[in-house]
Amino acid sequence: MSHCDVTQNIQDRSRLQRIVDFFNEAGMLRFTPRTGYQFLGSGKENVAEHSFRTAIIGWVLARMAGADAPRTALICLFHDLPEARTGDFNYVNRIYNTSLPRKALEDAAFGTGLADELLSLWDELENNASPEAKLAHDADVLDLTLNLKRERDLGNKAATEWLNCALQRLHTPVGQELARIIVETDHNAWWFKGPDASWWT
Repeated sequence: MSHCDVTQNIQDRSRLQRIVDFFNEAGMLRFTPRTGYQFLGSGKENVAEHSFRTAIIGWVLARMAGADAPRTALICLFHDLPEARTGDFNYVNRIYNTSLPRKALEDAAFGTGLADELLSLWDELENNASPEAKLAHDADVLDLTLNLKRERDLGNKAATEWLNCALQRLHTPVGQELARIIVETDHNAWWFKGPDASWWT
């Protein structure tokens, strides 16, 4: 084996090791709580759970709006990845704390060969630079809206005020339209409707 081959093998091994580190870091989102619920007084979720449904919502929104659905879903999937390093700062926390999410993402992706694409997605979202970024923002809000509607259905009166605030942060027509339906729909409706009205009895 030539010196060049040995060097290439070492570089490949190093990159693969960094990718495994990246996977383990992404897994930390399972253990990173979304902190706003301590103020709401009920409900809970971790960042991984939030990112998963946000990506699904983003994909659907983009299809409805005629935008690039895979790109929108990717933006949503990675939008909170820096929180594996920074933690989740809710709106009260942000008054007193700052973080460097782009730097966290850059460091997370260093040596993986993924940094350019991930940072491009991040910058697109942060700059609201495309229809897909706008839809991703709305997907993020709609995931929260769904959770707040559930908490309201379960009896948390404070969730109504939070819902009203969340609805004001939507900017796309399709996001606003879906939000109206969310607010009108019982969070258990999908279960009780089933394949037929009495399937669960």
